[in-house]
Amino acid sequence: MSKILFVHSSARGSASASRQLAEHFKAAAISAGAAVSEIDLAAHKPQPLDEATLGAFFTPVEQQSAEQAQLVKASEQYIEGLLAADTLVISAGMYNFSLPSTLKAYLDQTLRAGRTFRYTENGPEGLVKGKKAVLILTMGGVYSQAPMSSMDFLTPYLKSVLGFIGITDVEVVLAEGLAVGPENAAAAIENAKQQLDDLAA
Repeated sequence: MSKILFVHSSARGSASASRQLAEHFKAAAISAGAAVSEIDLAAHKPQPLDEATLGAFFTPVEQQSAEQAQLVKASEQYIEGLLAADTLVISAGMYNFSLPSTLKAYLDQTLRAGRTFRYTENGPEGLVKGKKAVLILTMGGVYSQAPMSSMDFLTPYLKSVLGFIGITDVEVVLAEGLAVGPENAAAAIENAKQQLDDLAA
């Protein structure tokens, strides 16, 4: 049985298009026999990095103070959840051409030297291997083609950071143009749902 970790990042709750698509995919995946776990970054916001947390990250476990161990706890939980999954599903809307701040904070807590990547004499090496990722992305405008494609800092960023930690098998399911008009939005959502059904099967 496959294990899927869903990471929801929209601040809009049930009104979020990316969350609705993720819920559609979750239902299809469960019907196909997958085991599902979830992280709702809007309900449980990750702590942005600060000096104390970074210090704790770079302190060996056996040397950490009680305070440092507490600062690292959430990061360890995120990493263990990721390592336990076969597939990572990230749902995100484009916020000001990029990703929601809560998702950035989650990734900052998850991308850690010695845990999800390491530095070698040949350069950095991702340690999260043999996994897949599905990016469920929504955008108000159309960014998959010119003239706005150069303004999409969401898709390439997520693919780059996932590749950095070793997840190179990444499927992007995009529903864009949601603010262009109701007909376009409905068609984009329906197309994305079909792609997700195919992936779940």
